[in-house]
Amino acid sequence: MATDGWINETLYPDWGQRFLVKRELARVRSAFQDIVIFDSTSHGRVMVLDGIIQITEADEFVYQEMLAHVPLLAHGAAANVLIIGAGDGGVLRRVLQHRSVQRAVMVEIDGEVIRLAKQFLPEIAGAAWDDPRAEVIVGDGIDYVTRAPDASFDVIIVDSTDPIGVGEVLFTDAFYANAARILTGRGLVVNQCGVPFMQADELRETSLRRAKFFPHVSAYVAAVPTYVGGFMTLGWAAKDASLARLSADEIRARAQAAGVLGTTRYWTPEIHAGAFNLPPYIARHLPGSG
Repeated sequence: MATDGWINETLYPDWGQRFLVKRELARVRSAFQDIVIFDSTSHGRVMVLDGIIQITEADEFVYQEMLAHVPLLAHGAAANVLIIGAGDGGVLRRVLQHRSVQRAVMVEIDGEVIRLAKQFLPEIAGAAWDDPRAEVIVGDGIDYVTRAPDASFDVIIVDSTDPIGVGEVLFTDAFYANAARILTGRGLVVNQCGVPFMQADELRETSLRRAKFFPHVSAYVAAVPTYVGGFMTLGWAAKDASLARLSADEIRARAQAAGVLGTTRYWTPEIHAGAFNLPPYIARHLPGSG
């Protein structure tokens, strides 16, 4: 994978990006995937899973803030949060910033991702691993949602790989049916849906699946530099359509109460509200777009 000091991403067969490697820190074949962590010259430390860039120290805040703060502030009073994937701990850290959160369960299938993130990317999770509200489970997220009691979570955040390999089962009808069942009456689920300029099928197909089980399905966007190809979409499925229609002033008040206002580097109330205003080339892939 590395030649002459470069690591080349293998997400697309005919287009991509590469990183100049200062030092390779880990190269592990887990039971589920190939994991590489290296020091880059431009983006700090980088984690790669099966040849695909997952996270860099330089821009992880964009994705993590939008994946965590948007659903929690939209809900406004989330006490119980389920995180599936997100083995680097960055989403867990942001979730635990919210004063309303009493319990955050994180289910990551690959324990090697957690181990390597703790060892080589400790700043991403910070003290989240030791927070008494955190319950970190190395296990199958599909199995967990199948067994979880009805109405046991307010928000579900799915931070998975693309719907290939180990992440494929997190994009199925069965998963979304159980997600709807274990969410409370105002519950919602968000998940990464790829870069629609290059991965339109991912957004379109998962949105159609979510619409079978949730009355309000949409998406919002974040501009993550290392997720090349334009906006990254974050899929949104909620039981209450009003949660995606908050004004910036309403969001600001909730963020102030939650304790997250002024702590972010990408998320703001205005960006939160505006992220649901999709360019037509993205919006056309959502149900009911015509």
